[in-house]
Amino acid sequence: MYPFTLERPASVADAAKLATAGGKPLAGGQTLLASMKLRLSAPEQLVDLGGIAELAGITKDGDTLVIGAMARHLAVANDTAVKAAYPALADLASRIGDRQVRAMGTLGGSVANNDPAACYPSAVLASGATIVTDKREIAADDFFQGLFTTALEEGELITAIRFPIPKRAHYEKLRQKASHFPLVGVFIAQYDAGVRVAITGAGNGVFRHTGLEDALNKSFTPEAAAAVTIDASDLNSDLHASAPYRANLISVLTQRAVRAALG
Repeated sequence: MYPFTLERPASVADAAKLATAGGKPLAGGQTLLASMKLRLSAPEQLVDLGGIAELAGITKDGDTLVIGAMARHLAVANDTAVKAAYPALADLASRIGDRQVRAMGTLGGSVANNDPAACYPSAVLASGATIVTDKREIAADDFFQGLFTTALEEGELITAIRFPIPKRAHYEKLRQKASHFPLVGVFIAQYDAGVRVAITGAGNGVFRHTGLEDALNKSFTPEAAAAVTIDASDLNSDLHASAPYRANLISVLTQRAVRAALG
């Protein structure tokens, strides 16, 4: 690594001041520290958010789960309120990466990084969640803007994410065995207002699939999902899988997710 200084603020306000002045926020460090070790990233100052207790809480507020940005994947997976109210979200968290990643990685760090194959962004987008920052609230549909790109401004910190609790939901993924990132992940969530389907790992960022949503709104069945043609033209093709293969995976995993959501 290149030389850097480390700050450990005790409040969101202090962290925001440091970040606004140019400090790089450090959440779980599962991406940032690896890139620093490879000298692909060289921040002069890290702002460790791990000591800010208010960022790690998990609470149920009516029909909404409020999860702090510094909640570790393991905490979300094991939290009794999440498991009871939104089991699909707890299940997703329990299958992220490996044990070390789940013990160190955080919800806010994953969402702010917006890796195109990360699991959490699909849950946030499919849930129509709200990203709460130290400055404002951002709807999930406006937050994710492409490859490693979000609506966050320079120095803006995620403090929590509010998840509306769905009637039914499920997450299916086929993981790449070496990295444990999904080749494709599909998160479906059914609300009174309709079904939302979010896809990760298949394109240059998480995205909703309106064709699948329309079909499942008419008939929430695996057969309805199977009847939707998945266009491969905008999907990724790499050494792990071709675009047509990923298109087929989207269809298959959506059918499985619907079947599982129906119980």
